[in-house]
Amino acid sequence: MTYVIVHALAPIFIIMLLGFYAGKSGMVDNKNVSLLNIFVMDFALPAALFSATVQTPWAGIIQQSPLILVLVLAMWIVYAAIYFVCTKIFNKSPQDAAVLTLTVALPNYAALGLPILGSVLGEGGSTSLSVAVSIACGSVLMTPFCLLTLEREKARAAGGDAASAGIGMLPVLMWRSVIKPIVWAPLLGVVLSGLGVTMPELVLASIKPLGLAATAGALFLTGVILSARQLKINGVVVISSVTTMLIQPFIAWGLVLVFGISGHVAITAILMVALSAGFFGVVFGNRFGVQSPDAEATLLISSLLCIITLPLFITLTSGM
Repeated sequence: MTYVIVHALAPIFIIMLLGFYAGKSGMVDNKNVSLLNIFVMDFALPAALFSATVQTPWAGIIQQSPLILVLVLAMWIVYAAIYFVCTKIFNKSPQDAAVLTLTVALPNYAALGLPILGSVLGEGGSTSLSVAVSIACGSVLMTPFCLLTLEREKARAAGGDAASAGIGMLPVLMWRSVIKPIVWAPLLGVVLSGLGVTMPELVLASIKPLGLAATAGALFLTGVILSARQLKINGVVVISSVTTMLIQPFIAWGLVLVFGISGHVAITAILMVALSAGFFGVVFGNRFGVQSPDAEATLLISSLLCIITLPLFITLTSGM
């Protein structure tokens, strides 16, 4: 099992390392990654998420409702708690807190979900469906919180009037978040799935190469961004890393017990939440000009230490 986990994590570190090297060596301008950011956030990732959601049968989404319930609650609980700690205790700006919080609360479903879940429960239609549903939950029900905060603070800075970016602008800010490809693409996929619309094979085949570039592009971009930073370990990073590696999976475990969920659904819910921190927060922050060294450090630490924590949760859930 350790080999499987290392095998799944190795591409992540290698691609991030390549991006880091490209940035450090000057092959890529690590101070200006806007073009690469646009490719990843406006084209590659939306294509991958749309393909995952539109090909998920609506009946299958309904059957996955216990999984959706646990994932969403676990992510929302951690998001609220970490955001509160960052803003009220460590006095971080809302933008920095939002980027760090999304990094902690949203696991790396896209890169690690299928390899880890497939190795534990076996590769098959139900496993792929669970991963697709997890990705949809994260992209539709988590990322808008971060985007909304970033849009609000951007509007506040541009207008110079705190009231103008308050609750009165909430519908406008929500609309700005929704119209971003990273949000509306998976939403459109869910809607089409609910309506029973089957996408032509030609359309799916046409965007498949773009979707396949999503994970690699995002990881490479993250490496380039990290090459321009000085990573430091501090109290926030320690709390964030422990939360994403241990506390959040045990929250999911508690929710599984509360709702009486068992079997493969319970194992899936816990293991999906136990994955390392995702890279969406860092990429989103860069898009808005927000640099969060704490989020970047948490991403690296959790990706490394999940080689230890994942086998722990795989062992603990083996009897469920």
